Amino acid sequence: MDNYLLFATERYGLPILQPLAAALHARGAHVHALFIRGAAGMALPGMMHAIDASAAAALRPRAVFSAANDVPSFIPGAKVQVFHGFNVEKRSDQRGHFRIRGTFDLYCTQGPATTAPFTALAEELRHFAVVETGWPKLDPLFRDDGGAAARLREPAGNRPVILFGSTFTERLSAAPQLHAAIADDIARGDHYWLLTLHPKCSPEWFARYRALAGANAAFIEPEQLISAQRAADALVADTSSIVSEFVVQHKPVVTFRNRAPKPHMLDFHDPQQLPAMLEKALTPSPQLHAAIVAYADLIHPYRDGRSSERVIAAAEDLIAGRFGKLARKPPISWWRGLQLRRELGYWGR
Repeated sequence: MDNYLLFATERYGLPILQPLAAALHARGAHVHALFIRGAAGMALPGMMHAIDASAAAALRPRAVFSAANDVPSFIPGAKVQVFHGFNVEKRSDQRGHFRIRGTFDLYCTQGPATTAPFTALAEELRHFAVVETGWPKLDPLFRDDGGAAARLREPAGNRPVILFGSTFTERLSAAPQLHAAIADDIARGDHYWLLTLHPKCSPEWFARYRALAGANAAFIEPEQLISAQRAADALVADTSSIVSEFVVQHKPVVTFRNRAPKPHMLDFHDPQQLPAMLEKALTPSPQLHAAIVAYADLIHPYRDGRSSERVIAAAEDLIAGRFGKLARKPPISWWRGLQLRRELGYWGR
């Protein structure tokens, strides 16, 4: 039976890898994990506990699926990038989503918006392949979740459900600026709020948003985020990748001071505008709905909940040599490999 390895460096990588793990299990594969940094000590439901670097190398996995920027080069097997988020233009292409770090053999892209740039880079650099598969994290958005979303929505009664999410990047985060406005709306009780923060946000803001939970709001842990997105009627966020995740459902998004606002967003700058923006989101115009659908199709046109299966198929095509012979990776990949060896304390072959 084949072995496969999942790699994550942060807790938010786990919901990305969980659908992939389930799809591998359905094939009868052995699924293992190497989780480090913020993901250290974590485990996926129904999967054995994470292993260390020495065990991962000795495992000689058929493929390593990474929901991080890097992947340990010393571990055997095809190195597959499945991404830890959408391109939300927090940084320039050279520093952000389209940065090539020289460690991956295959990039599994989310939709046309990312496929075209990565394909152009693959044609130029020739040391990796690109396949558009959709994003495993979003598979549960389009599958039966066992009633999890309905349970989150139940306390709302007939009220609209608003999801709030924020990035951890301090200069872009809406969490400090919108706290008072959200607290006021929760106190009024016209809407029911599902509140969440990026796992890397400060403990202070976690405590303040958790304190808002009650009859009109609930705090949502990262592992509940997909169900919360299914449950919500509209999203309030900032320059966070949750905006793109939510839009894929063809639902409206309200963004606070987004770094690159687009027609599908209802962007605003004054916290006092929040009630008016919620009203617009909950009664979207035909023009807004058309913009939402167009953007969703550009970034992630897959709504069958089977992106994980396409990722696995692409990895098998790579292993079978169906993409031809790839060029040798650049020297920088060796340097990054040394950095990971030092971090993981692994100096074996």
